[in-house]
Order: sequence, then structure tokens, then C-alpha cells
Amino acid sequence: MFIDIHAHCYKKRVPYFMSWHQPEELIADFDRLDIERGCLLPVVSSEVYFPQTNEDILDMAEKYPDRFIPCCNVDPRAMSNSPFAPLERPLKYYKERGCKILGEVMPGGMRILDDRVQNLFRAAEEVEIPVIYEGAISLDRSFGLYDDPGLPGLEITLQRFPDLMIFGHGPVFWHELAMLETPGERGVARSFLYRGGNFGLPSGPIRAEGVVPKLLRRYPNLMCDLSDGTPANMFSRDEDFAIAFLNEFQDRCCFGTDFCDYRMDVPLIPMLLRWRETGKLSESVFQKIARENAIRLLNL
Repeated sequence: MFIDIHAHCYKKRVPYFMSWHQPEELIADFDRLDIERGCLLPVVSSEVYFPQTNEDILDMAEKYPDRFIPCCNVDPRAMSNSPFAPLERPLKYYKERGCKILGEVMPGGMRILDDRVQNLFRAAEEVEIPVIYEGAISLDRSFGLYDDPGLPGLEITLQRFPDLMIFGHGPVFWHELAMLETPGERGVARSFLYRGGNFGLPSGPIRAEGVVPKLLRRYPNLMCDLSDGTPANMFSRDEDFAIAFLNEFQDRCCFGTDFCDYRMDVPLIPMLLRWRETGKLSESVFQKIARENAIRLLNL
């Protein structure tokens, strides 16, 4: 039923606090949740976890071609830590080997408008491969690309690369679905080493729309990655707002899990199923979000 645009998997069990899926565990969760297949996004920036190779992803996808869709990732500091690095070369190489997405791009301590990050986006536009990136609320003790409240860096990037498909993902993006009461509402404190978990999910009814719907109306190259728990949390705050959003942007939203722990729940699934069963989402809109947009956008 579902196609997962955003999952993670390691070939073997890895140490410490992250319990990433191994391939057979991820397939078991896919079966349990009625997910036909999913995109494997490699982790390559050490601010997130110990890096894995794009070749690991290709190996897993070659072993289970009916369940895994390979994706590639390139740290914007690769190949000389320069804004002039020819990053289009590895991107072209991996696209030719079947990789469908660049991501998830999430080095820590870098701004989205850093010249090296913009060079990576330039290369992705040239190669015609879509990007999923993670945002950050600070430049310290975190992972993801920093942007100011209101996402001006994302907007400039969308303007600068109009032919690049960019998927908004994560709390910094999704929390701006609603107008912020304070800048602190836009993110989650995710300093695992120092705090031990996630804090700061906003709550309460959505009083006014934020910048995300406005950006979607203005920039056709902006897409929505519904993975991780933050879009589901935002939708649960105001069901009427959520239904209106999904209907308006039914062609721009793709289901995802962001599986990074084999013990994870996926609250978005029962939410979407309930809205389909009650008629709040039509069968047509449900199918677009669950699978058809991914098939169309990624040429699956």
C-alpha cells in the first residue's frame, strides 16, 4: 500500500544509542505496516552517527530489489571542503547506478546558505536528482542545516535552483506549518549526547498558518517529506487544518517513516487510514500521498 520515501538501514548492528534497522528487520517492519518498498537514505555526516557508504545502500538494494530503493548521500564538505568541488561527478555516478534521491543532507554546524551547501544543491540540480535535507535550530551540538526562523535560506535556495526538487523534512520545516509563537517552537532539542532525547514538540491548536504553505504555493519545486513524527504531531494539533493542507497540497506530499530505530512507531499511518475510512481524505488523495506521488516524482 505505502511507499516509504525516507528510511534508514545499516547492513550490520551498530553500537551505542541508535538501534538502526538491519535489512531483514526493516523488511519485517515494512510487512507489518503494509509498506511495499522504501527509499534507503545513507548517513554520511558524523554529526548524526558513524557514517556509512553509498555502496552499503547499493548492496542492500541489490539484495532486495523489490523492497529497497537506493539513494545516495554526499557531504557538502567532500572532495576538498570547497564551494568549487565537482560534486556533480559522484552524483552522476550514483544516479546512473539507480539512486533516486540525494539525502538526507544533514551535516552539523553548517548553514543552508553556506557556499559549500549551495554548491551541492547546484550539483544536484545539474544532475537532476531530488534532495531531502534536515534542518537545525542551532549551529551548536546538533545536526542538520541551520536556517533562520521563517526559513529564508530555504526560500533563497528554492529561488536559486528552480529546477531542483527539494523535500522539506524534519521539525525545523514542519513546525513552520503553523505561525510560530516563539522562535523556540520551530525545532526540537536533539542533542543526544548531552540531553538524552527529543524535547520541544509544539502543542495546542493552530491559530494561523505559517510559512510552509506560503512557500509551497510560491515555489513548485518544494515538496513535503511526511516522515519522522513531526508532521504527524502538527497534524494532530488541528485535524481540520491538516485535512485542508493535505487536500491543497495532495500532489506535493509523500509518505515516509524516517526509520532509524527498529522500535519506532509510525503514528502517521493510522492517522491517514482513519481519515480515508471516515472520508476526510478521498481515496484519490490518500493514494497520492501513500504511494503515487513517490512513483511519479522518482520515476519508480
